[in-house]
Amino acid sequence: MPKFGVEMGRTHGRGPFGITVNPMSPFTTAKDWARRIKRDAVAVYFAARDARTPAYLRILAVAIAAYALSPIDLIPDFIPVLGYLDDVLLLPLGIWLVVRLLPVPVLQESRAKADAVLERPRSMAAAGVVVALWVVGAGLVGYWLLQRAGT
Repeated sequence: MPKFGVEMGRTHGRGPFGITVNPMSPFTTAKDWARRIKRDAVAVYFAARDARTPAYLRILAVAIAAYALSPIDLIPDFIPVLGYLDDVLLLPLGIWLVVRLLPVPVLQESRAKADAVLERPRSMAAAGVVVALWVVGAGLVGYWLLQRAGT
């Protein structure tokens, strides 16, 4: 029986997002795929802002980003299995389509910018401040709700 990624004597190949198919574990391949999608999503953002990107690709990139950030889905998330299908399939396919249609120099520069942004060190102090603000905000809302319930 063939191992994962090895079929009919083929041990390597290219798939969407430049993923190399090889006999690694499915979890390693899925993790690499998720990293590449994250990088390409940021690269699509940079490419949409580049003057060399055709107008139709800019519109498509903005539409994909708007759908990703929109609270309205084609299939509501509360429907079991199907609810997340659009998030798991449509968004990566949309990103893949934009990446495939981008001019090569724009894609290379956008990916380089995306790698630089994603490699930036993250500040634990800044994360602590954000968490503290959320805790204080939740405490104030709780205090306000208790005061309102008491009167």
